[in-house]
Amino acid sequence: MKGIILHGGHGTRLRPLTHTGPKQLLPIGNKPMSQYCIESLKEAEVTEIAIIVGGIGANKVREYYGDGEKLGVKISYIEQNEPKGIAHAINLCQNFIGNEKFIVFLGDNIIQKSIRNFAQKFDKSNSDASILLCKVNDPSRFGIADIKDNKIIKIIEKPKNPPTNLAVTGIYFLTPVIFKIFEVLQPSWRNELEITDALQLLLENKYKISYDMITDYWKDTGTPEDIIHANGVILEKMESYFHGIKENGFKSKGKVMIGKNTKIEKDVEIQGPVIIGENCIIKSKSKIGPNISIGNNTKISQVDIAKSIIMSDCVIEGDLKIRDSIISNNSQIIVTESHNTNEKIFLLGEGTKIIF
Repeated sequence: MKGIILHGGHGTRLRPLTHTGPKQLLPIGNKPMSQYCIESLKEAEVTEIAIIVGGIGANKVREYYGDGEKLGVKISYIEQNEPKGIAHAINLCQNFIGNEKFIVFLGDNIIQKSIRNFAQKFDKSNSDASILLCKVNDPSRFGIADIKDNKIIKIIEKPKNPPTNLAVTGIYFLTPVIFKIFEVLQPSWRNELEITDALQLLLENKYKISYDMITDYWKDTGTPEDIIHANGVILEKMESYFHGIKENGFKSKGKVMIGKNTKIEKDVEIQGPVIIGENCIIKSKSKIGPNISIGNNTKISQVDIAKSIIMSDCVIEGDLKIRDSIISNNSQIIVTESHNTNEKIFLLGEGTKIIF
């Protein structure tokens, strides 16, 4: 089987984080979220992967992943010039897929469970498609599957009155028959070719769609809150390590992952789960965690930070409490005078500088 990862879209709900690059490169646990998709495909023995790129930062995707060699896969790139929908993006891959079965991953989906068994099951089956479903609290945000007698009878995109709470996750197991459906698929009200409409047409044309349930964790990381939540879940699954330098008086509790050449000074408190990248400096009197990711080459001084993502090459200094925030690469927050202890929430695009 081959794999497809969708890496386009404008990420409007995540602005200003996505003004300078695609949302799928935003880090979770100090790795781009789309890297989890690649690793999931590789673990399922799918090593030929096409990444659909388009819009802001498409070149950043090519620069980061290259030909895929560093991740042990072979990556091709296919350009989607306009955001015309998931089905349109998949249809661009017809020559890449040929006559093989394939797996489509939306690049902003985070899943904890291995898809290996799902992939093997589909490969051996006579299903024309298979989807992974997950129970959600807000089904009107998703494509929803209606099931009767263990069979899918209908698939609806973002229904106002959902018949079930079974969301169609962004992971699709497909066969080349889907390309025949794309030939007759009509644009939706938002002028996009919807994958849920294509799956519904498969059903109406008597093709077989099977399904499996994700019962542990799946997240469509469409909002800052989703990303911060997924970050905490990923960190909890990681194994602790310490490759940095620590002074006497440093205190830590829970899972802590510290990269090479990162210095933790005395009187620093870290409450895991926390990951800190390489070549960072965490100055005295700082409180870090829980649920914190800090990228490489970042300096933190006297700051209390929890439930946030701080990317690389940042400087944050001063008497400040930060919560529920995402701070992009090369940003600075400098506190020059004493402030009250109210918690601050930041959503900062790349290169932002705040001095107060």
